[in-house]
Amino acid sequence: MKIQESAENYLEAILVLQNRKGTVRSVDIANELSFSKPSVSVAMKNLRENGYISMDNDGSIHLLPPGLAIAERIYERHTLISNWLCTLGVDPKTAAEDACRMEHVLSEESFEALKRHTKQ
Repeated sequence: MKIQESAENYLEAILVLQNRKGTVRSVDIANELSFSKPSVSVAMKNLRENGYISMDNDGSIHLLPPGLAIAERIYERHTLISNWLCTLGVDPKTAAEDACRMEHVLSEESFEALKRHTKQ
C-alpha cells in the first residue's frame, strides 16, 4: 500500500509514542514532531478517514491494523538504517536524520539486501 511520506511519518510517530507512553493524543504527536496542533489535527482526520487510526472520545489515538502495518514497516526501516549508518561511523543524530529520509525512498529489494547484509 502506497501512502504519502508525511502519513508514514505520522503513523511511525504514533507507534513510537505508544511504545514510550502507552496513550497517544494529538498534542503528543505535535510535540514529538514539532508540528502545530492544527496541522496534526488535519493529519489525524485524514488518517482516520482512510482507516489507519481510530480516536476515542477522550482523544486517544490508536493504530488500526493497516496503520500498524505501515508504522511497523517504516520503524523497522528507520531503526535498521540508522543503526547501520552508526556502525559505519556516522554520528547518531545525523544517522537518525538520514534514516528518516531514506526509509521512505529505499526500494523493498534494496532494503531486504541491506537487512541480509547487516545480519551477516
